[in-house]
Amino acid sequence: MYAVIIVFIFIISLLYAHFRGKEHLKLSRQLFDHSTFLGPVNMFMTGFSKLPNTPYFDVNDFPELKPLQENWQTIREEAVQLQSQIKAAEKNNDAGFNTFFKRGWKRFYLKWYQDSHPSAAALCPKTVALLEQIPSVKAAMFAELPPGSYLGKHRDPYAGSIRYHLGLKTPNSDKCFIEVDQERYSWRDGEATLFDETYVHWAENKSDETRIILFCDIERPMKWGWAQRFNHWFGRNVMSAASSPNDENDQTGFINRMFKYLYAIHAKGRELKAKNRTTYYIYKWLLFGLIIAAILLPAFL
Repeated sequence: MYAVIIVFIFIISLLYAHFRGKEHLKLSRQLFDHSTFLGPVNMFMTGFSKLPNTPYFDVNDFPELKPLQENWQTIREEAVQLQSQIKAAEKNNDAGFNTFFKRGWKRFYLKWYQDSHPSAAALCPKTVALLEQIPSVKAAMFAELPPGSYLGKHRDPYAGSIRYHLGLKTPNSDKCFIEVDQERYSWRDGEATLFDETYVHWAENKSDETRIILFCDIERPMKWGWAQRFNHWFGRNVMSAASSPNDENDQTGFINRMFKYLYAIHAKGRELKAKNRTTYYIYKWLLFGLIIAAILLPAFL
């Protein structure tokens, strides 16, 4: 009985994630995507959300974020001054954005579902002070998209937050854009946008100028207090495990402490795939089968 329930929940989670929005990932990719495994949580978050199920939201409906846009030039000054620190992870300790680094994307963390990073407090104190005055900002970073960079279509895993982008130093051109569920937005200096990152989205910079933005996760407003408390608890206690450091003074969450070992396995898999694709896929699906069996076996015992 328990096995049937687990399988049913997984199927519902898969279908929920796959059919969310107008644009979909390939079903074979969605099957093992992190947004599928967080599907039950995400159904709760969107089901009890105060927000409509739309790709974009009106920034004016979030007046607590207004100080960020009002002080965008101050934030930009600090971002530009530490641009050499906006970079890819130097070690395999940023699972959430690891694939982005290969395409040129860079980041400098300000906070991640807990307190501000010590490195950020030291290097950009004015920006950190502004963020600390806004409790709904759960995570924040400076994010850079150099000329020619492209981020492929993907879903972010967690619907308990929505994504805020504030243009700091941008090409101010339609050649540099993000597309969320087939709706395109081009960044401009001093302008902000809010969107639901669990819809399929992708970004590209076709211009010859670097784009730097303030990138924040904003806690999704829920209909009832008990649902809001669960959302807050989940972010603080689960999402914080994906914290990644800027330097040795910052905390590394449990997920990213383990990621270096998983990445080593992944690297071996890529080597095998390059040598023999058939053998690679046999091992891949065998591994997935063992993982599924390990999940379901206790339910049959």
